[in-house]
Amino acid sequence: MTHQHLYRVDVEWTGNLGSGTDGYRNYSRDHEIRIAGKPSLAGSSDPTFRGDAVRHNPEDMLVAALSSCHMLSYLHMATVAGVVVTGYRDAAEGTMTTAGGRGHFVEVVLRPTVTISAASDPARAQAAHADAHHACFIANSVNFPVRCEPRIVVASA
Repeated sequence: MTHQHLYRVDVEWTGNLGSGTDGYRNYSRDHEIRIAGKPSLAGSSDPTFRGDAVRHNPEDMLVAALSSCHMLSYLHMATVAGVVVTGYRDAAEGTMTTAGGRGHFVEVVLRPTVTISAASDPARAQAAHADAHHACFIANSVNFPVRCEPRIVVASA
């Protein structure tokens, strides 16, 4: 059975500095990202593209979406496999190339460090990453490789 899920996001450009887009350097890339019932995100472009470094940019958010989706899928798969996860931290990196005014991601590498209970099986904890990768909605939606290089740490008893 197929189910559809709808996600609504309101993005409003707030970077009109008075003359709109009458010149490449005459406007800010700032915008607000709003989702009903959730805190707003302050958005901009990457500083390389005249954006504000203290605001979230689409490239960072894509890597974050892949990382958090994998984590949430992993926590589910670990639970199903009988692995007790007590800590999870990812140092994800995405690589994008640009040429001729166009850019695209060539890969994202997830590097989660997962802490499991002393009674949990490290092999099952490791295997749950492959299951999580196949279940991740976001990874299934992109056209570039998403690699996972997990590290499993067993907590002392």
